[in-house]
Amino acid sequence: MHFAEPQFLSLAVVVPVLLAALLWWGARVRRRLRAQFVPPRLLEVLLVGWSAARERGRLLLLTAACACLLLALARPQWGYTVEEVRQRGLDIVVAVDVSRSMLAADVPPNRLTRAKLAVQDLLRVARTDRFALVAFAGSAVLLCPLTWDDAAFLQSLDALEVGTVSDTGTSLAAALQAAERAFSAREDNYRVVVLLTDGEDHEGGALEAARRLGGQGIRLITVGVGTPEGDLIRVRDARGREDYVRDEAGQVVKSRLVEGLLRQMAEATPGGFYLPLQGPRVMETLYERGLADLPRREGTERFVRRLRDRYHWPLAMALVLTAVEWLWPERHRRGGRRGVLASVMVFWLLGISGLTPAWAASAARGLREYEKGHYDAARREFEALLEKRPADERLRFNAGASAYRQGRFDEAATYFEEASRSQDLRLQEWSYYNRGNSLYRLGEAETDLNRRRALWEEALRQYMNALRLNTNNADAQYNLEFVRKRLEELPPPSQQQQSSSGDQQNQQSQRRDRPSGQQEQGAQSRSEPSANANSGQHEEREEAARSGEPQGSEQQAMQPPEARERGPSGREESEGNRGAEERSGRPDRMTPEEAERLLDTLRGDERRLPPEKTTTRGARSRSRKDW
Repeated sequence: MHFAEPQFLSLAVVVPVLLAALLWWGARVRRRLRAQFVPPRLLEVLLVGWSAARERGRLLLLTAACACLLLALARPQWGYTVEEVRQRGLDIVVAVDVSRSMLAADVPPNRLTRAKLAVQDLLRVARTDRFALVAFAGSAVLLCPLTWDDAAFLQSLDALEVGTVSDTGTSLAAALQAAERAFSAREDNYRVVVLLTDGEDHEGGALEAARRLGGQGIRLITVGVGTPEGDLIRVRDARGREDYVRDEAGQVVKSRLVEGLLRQMAEATPGGFYLPLQGPRVMETLYERGLADLPRREGTERFVRRLRDRYHWPLAMALVLTAVEWLWPERHRRGGRRGVLASVMVFWLLGISGLTPAWAASAARGLREYEKGHYDAARREFEALLEKRPADERLRFNAGASAYRQGRFDEAATYFEEASRSQDLRLQEWSYYNRGNSLYRLGEAETDLNRRRALWEEALRQYMNALRLNTNNADAQYNLEFVRKRLEELPPPSQQQQSSSGDQQNQQSQRRDRPSGQQEQGAQSRSEPSANANSGQHEEREEAARSGEPQGSEQQAMQPPEARERGPSGREESEGNRGAEERSGRPDRMTPEEAERLLDTLRGDERRLPPEKTTTRGARSRSRKDW
């Protein structure tokens, strides 16, 4: 359980106790005053029907009602819904220098650590913007593509260290080129590059690269990390001994902040400026001066988890207790039961009015059935909704996902074909993709080689349609190449009259070589049904492997979400084990288990890319300055 306003919890303990003490003290005062001013013989007449137990009961009811009311103010929350929210933001690529000069400690604890802390501050103040991360030294590498996922970005940022990029030295031009490639050419959005470095450039071409960014309308903001006085660069050898970086002549290198070049680079772009990393509010200043004035593009969506408020339960209890206290007289009286009953009904109706939770729609029930593995029931729910909303292509997609899980690949292919007619390009992309998977499965079960060839060729066309909509869909590209190789393995039509033993071997080979994890949307059961956006039933989108995360419109938000489980569900283990046994001793092939483990390592399209010591392709001989 979570409390949205926890400050009321202490009041929920203290206030009822004080109230109970006050009421108890008041009752004692009243009894003492009655005894002082009313003779005992008259007091018995005046207090006919009065009971001390009734007074104590009313006191307890008021105290409990007060505690429930304060508990409701604390807003208890449990359970959650995943909702799709529209985003308005910029595209910001952050480039961080990870060369050895960033180990200088002229800004404590060292330049690289200060730069990483500054990026965290920027992420905090620019919460509605999309971020990417580039690490550079002698070359540059994109560690995290543009993403709304703050956790994925921070994971990549935490992995930054000197040596993440193995090419030594510093190339500011390579950093700007990598940042330029990180932007999507198809998106019309304001683009900003934030460069955090000490300004040392050993390769040249930095100013020309900055002018190229400016020509494309990209704003460059340079942040100088370090001091003009500089400091020595301390490093540790393999034995843990501390030493200093030295040049070719054996002289100790002192690294200094080069502000002039950084200022020229920033001023070469429209609206760009230079800012030294000095003081506690540098990133706030950067945001207010360079980012806050830029217009945000609308229409981008992200998925957020919202806890469900449950305050209405303690609030209802407080109303009920107050009503009971109000209707419970201090004296026992006869009659009036009808009026008391009417009052109780009125308070009961007031208590439940507005507190009854909205019942979940049928789409929500379908999603719950899907999550439980009841795919037949989920499909029936979505099909029933289709009768009410035949124009909703998202329901067809979800029905296809459920049919696929049942192994009804022909129905799944039909549903995905209908869903591909949607106006939502993301939904189209994943419908084509999943229809290709369904057609592959149908062809895999065919014994007629001509029919199998036709189905697999149609699957290729579906993957190509998905790639036309999104050329960065790595899953579609992988499956396209896989099915193409499977088609090449089929005998030509002139040789299809083979013996029955040859057919059986071909079938076994097909089972062994099925696409790695080719469930919905590739290996990661990616076509789990999404819920209706109006019902707030979306699944988590951010945990999938190589998801290509669809970001459709708010009205057509029922898109293929990503899988929650860490491994592909529904995979036949016995078949995978058999394939491993049959292929033992063949190093050129992977077993299904090996492919699954490989795909698990790639899980999360927007999670950080492997920060191995990355060397650019065709690395050339660089400057001899290696800091």
